[in-house]
Amino acid sequence: MATAARKAPAKSKSRSDGKSAGVSAPKPVDFTKDEELDAYRRMLLIRRFEEKAGQLYGMGFIGGFCHLYIGQEAVVTGMKMALVDGDQMITAYRDHGHMLAMDLSPRGVMAELTGRRGGLSRGKGGSMHMFSKEKHFYGGHGIVGAQVSLGTGLAFANRYRGNNNVTLTYFGDGAANQGQVYESFNMASLWKLPVIYIIENNRYAMGTSVSRSSAETDFSQRGASFKIPGIQVDGMDVRAVKAAGDLATEWCRAGKGPLIL
Repeated sequence: MATAARKAPAKSKSRSDGKSAGVSAPKPVDFTKDEELDAYRRMLLIRRFEEKAGQLYGMGFIGGFCHLYIGQEAVVTGMKMALVDGDQMITAYRDHGHMLAMDLSPRGVMAELTGRRGGLSRGKGGSMHMFSKEKHFYGGHGIVGAQVSLGTGLAFANRYRGNNNVTLTYFGDGAANQGQVYESFNMASLWKLPVIYIIENNRYAMGTSVSRSSAETDFSQRGASFKIPGIQVDGMDVRAVKAAGDLATEWCRAGKGPLIL
């Protein structure tokens, strides 16, 4: 049984400045001209691809669901720029941009969307279920929050093998309320797994405003009870994302455990 406090606790400081557990959001990096052009090309490719996918979906050439990544291009582009060979990525069903960022063939992605055997899952997965072991991209998952446990498992394998690789596990503000997410947080923190949890907050979970579905809307603090530090990042600034990605990957490779962006 908890006992009553004898004096009022000190007032806690706001975490809205992007600081948590001694980790501060870094300043955006300065790109070289080549890095600027590379980031621009990647983001533009994702935007133009998604515009065409949306058009084809409206025309009936893409069956099932088709969740577009328009407006979030800087997140996956900046994080990709922080990776080294062998690092892995796993995400939810809004996955076209992630695959393109991981250098998967746009033709292969589009072939999969349109159900052709030249697609990345031979036309059987569609929009939400594509993967490439060669490029270390592990899906595309249709069940909300399911990829968080799988991404944690990938990180466990990395730690077990001692290969110094890091796993990027993406999910949204809606999936942040799923139970398996917090089971994964606990395991990752307990075993110091090299996993970066990237919460892409686009403000709406299947049409429900984040303010109506989440008691804590500062998602960088969702790992506080598991001693997982988190920082807020401007997902519209590719330079800010790259800086945060550099910090997070260095944190994981140093054996400090998981981190939330």
